[in-house]
Amino acid sequence: METDLQGEPRSETPSLVASPWHLVLVLAVISALAFRGKLQADHMQTAANLDRIALYERIILFEWLTLGLVLAGVWLRGSSLRTVVGDRWRSVRQFLRSVGIGLLFLVVSIVVTSVLGSHGGAGDKATRFLLPQGGVETALWIVIAITAGICEEAIYRGYLQTQFIALTKSVPSGIVLSALVFGLTHSYQGLARASLISLTGAMAGILAYWCRSVRPGMIAHGLQDVLGAFVRH
Repeated sequence: METDLQGEPRSETPSLVASPWHLVLVLAVISALAFRGKLQADHMQTAANLDRIALYERIILFEWLTLGLVLAGVWLRGSSLRTVVGDRWRSVRQFLRSVGIGLLFLVVSIVVTSVLGSHGGAGDKATRFLLPQGGVETALWIVIAITAGICEEAIYRGYLQTQFIALTKSVPSGIVLSALVFGLTHSYQGLARASLISLTGAMAGILAYWCRSVRPGMIAHGLQDVLGAFVRH
């Protein structure tokens, strides 16, 4: 029998953590936000005066609102919120193990994206305008990175992946479907970059399933986004 990061047995019969209608609602909201983000990205790339602070504040707000929607559905179903956000650390050793796994995964994902990614292409141009300029924007970017690490891993690997696995009765299918949705939200970066993000999303999905916890992925995701402020394309 498989075990999780805390050493507890994994359930052999996965079940929905929220109702099917809630899953449809969450997917609709994610799709709407992705479409809105694509339109905004196209406009902001040519904007003369881009207010990044206001942009960052909106990103943070919508990330937490989407996570709130997810947690509300899980709560209404009577499922444990820890299914989505991960179980709490019960010892310093568990915390350090999560950090170690997260750091190792971060290195692997950076290597994969470096080998497969096309630097200087359309994907880089599509994200360059997002990068912070100055101390205040950099500080807010770090808040965004932490927010994305927590919210996106909980939404895509904690919630969507669990829902898709339960509906398809297939772990690989659940991981792939949640990774594809994750890539869709980054479609403003172009097909090539979105496909690469889907791949790293699948890797994070495998990690979350193996650990039965999204917390190592949260650590890796947050740190990788923080690095984005200092490693320019």
